[in-house]
Amino acid sequence: MRDVIIIGAGGGGPVVAKELASRGLDVLLLEAGPYWRPREDWTHFEDDANNPLTGYFRFGPEDRSRPAWFREWAQNSLLWQLSGVGGTTQHYYGNCPRAYPGVFADYNSPDRDAYDVAHRFPFGYAELVPYYEWVETTLPVQTAAMGTKEATFLGGAETLGVPVQTTKDTTGHSYRPQENAILQPGGNAARTTDTDSLRYPKATGCTMCGYCFQGCMEPVGAPRNLVAKRSTDNSYVPMALTADVWAPQGKAVTLVTGAFTTEIHTERQGGELVATGVTWRDVDTGEYSREDAHIVIMAAGCTESPRLWVNSGLPNPNGWVGRGYTDHHFDWLVGLFDRDTGSSKGPGSAARCDFPGYGGLENVGLPPGLQAFSMTFSDSGIRGQYTNGRGMTGPWDGPAGRLLGPELKDALMNGVDRLLNVIPITDDDVEPDNRVTLSAFPADENGPVAKVTFRHRQRSARTERNREFLVGKAVELLRGAGARKIYRLDWGALILHVQSSMRMGQSADDSVLDANAETRWVRRLFIADNSALANSLGGPNPTLTTQALATRTAEKIFQKYFGGDPWVAHESPVVATDSRISRAMIDRGP
Repeated sequence: MRDVIIIGAGGGGPVVAKELASRGLDVLLLEAGPYWRPREDWTHFEDDANNPLTGYFRFGPEDRSRPAWFREWAQNSLLWQLSGVGGTTQHYYGNCPRAYPGVFADYNSPDRDAYDVAHRFPFGYAELVPYYEWVETTLPVQTAAMGTKEATFLGGAETLGVPVQTTKDTTGHSYRPQENAILQPGGNAARTTDTDSLRYPKATGCTMCGYCFQGCMEPVGAPRNLVAKRSTDNSYVPMALTADVWAPQGKAVTLVTGAFTTEIHTERQGGELVATGVTWRDVDTGEYSREDAHIVIMAAGCTESPRLWVNSGLPNPNGWVGRGYTDHHFDWLVGLFDRDTGSSKGPGSAARCDFPGYGGLENVGLPPGLQAFSMTFSDSGIRGQYTNGRGMTGPWDGPAGRLLGPELKDALMNGVDRLLNVIPITDDDVEPDNRVTLSAFPADENGPVAKVTFRHRQRSARTERNREFLVGKAVELLRGAGARKIYRLDWGALILHVQSSMRMGQSADDSVLDANAETRWVRRLFIADNSALANSLGGPNPTLTTQALATRTAEKIFQKYFGGDPWVAHESPVVATDSRISRAMIDRGP
């Protein structure tokens, strides 16, 4: 019997795995997708990476001649989630802002009611700060490298009349470089385009290639834990696999890929329902395996964790399993400039504005294919052709919607590096009708499949208010930066920053988890992915908070069920770039 089984090696599962293995526990980490070898398996071709059906970044098996795993979407939407070690962090931009303090239980400032007051975290912000600091040191999180697009964005932000933020805690309207999990350029990085000079160790950290969304493989020749972008496959997974090397009492995690978990097993013990183990299916052979453990941790994501719960026949007395499927009500603003913006170069998103109570704005740089996609994804139809019933006009140029004909030619004729993209990321209300259930379509090889029901156009009044406020600020920023024309795309339902579908909460009436991230109706069963988050965090990107919460959850598990002492407040974390990890990964691979 194992000490711990973790289901999913995405943004949260490897964090718990590394922390518990470093305390000497026997940890099995199961991942349905592959453990990619970036230099051998990835390219900078955008369709090769991002095609949701055939790309290597899809929700499906490693063998791309086989179909992606099916989900039903009850609306026209795109659910952008990946399988594989690292999960969706493989293509994220490494943005690591902390949540706004206003989404936590102890917040009592005058703007308290500007947030989703019905769905706060069941503890105070100050309690999570040491766990933020632990993750920020471990990854590590640093102030983003700056380039032309960041200078352009921040120059526009300066015209908004808000101050520069100088702390990691966001308490008011402000702007700043991102705090991101991308190693700073070192050596020849960002100083040359000569390929030989950009090989490790001549170059270290970010080489400013601009292809963050295709998965980071820079610099060439770097050990896996020194790859620039700190997705979990480059940071926490190497630490977990080498815990026996760098931790005095550590035990290396056992990682099994191509292992799709189909059932969580439980039994009655002392009058309580207790998790006892899992069954998983080998994606390649179809064979089933079962293993038992003292603790089971679900980290399969906001769609698959509810699906697995229901498929396992686990209780749902308050009906909140799969509910509150919360994102950020994205929109997309593109400014056209008569000068170079460097939009396709460097870290994908390295500058931001924050507006607590509303959400935030981020600059997003894209390579050509994804830039074109971003400008054809609209809920308003095509400018000058049809409106999809929206007919949105405002301080931007012309009606909202996709570009066509001369306008599209004008926007792209000088390349993507005379554009600047701004994405509004709203503070959304947790809405019970946004949810995951089981589809009426036939089951696939892994069991009944998930159905995602998402009310894109029918958001709460507060969420819609937040979106329009942020769009207005984005237009003001782009005008201040010198854009000669500004387009609002009015993005459709791009389900990307998803959270809260198995939420923790202050009340047992509308949450699945208690304050320790243990499920309310099954003992020894925990959740450590975005679905555990209580709300939309006020608008900031969710990964850092998920990882801080997962660190806290690991500590709670170790104290409650293994008689251990807390460590976050009493020790210094080992940094994921530690040379002991590099040497061990060179010996062990991949």
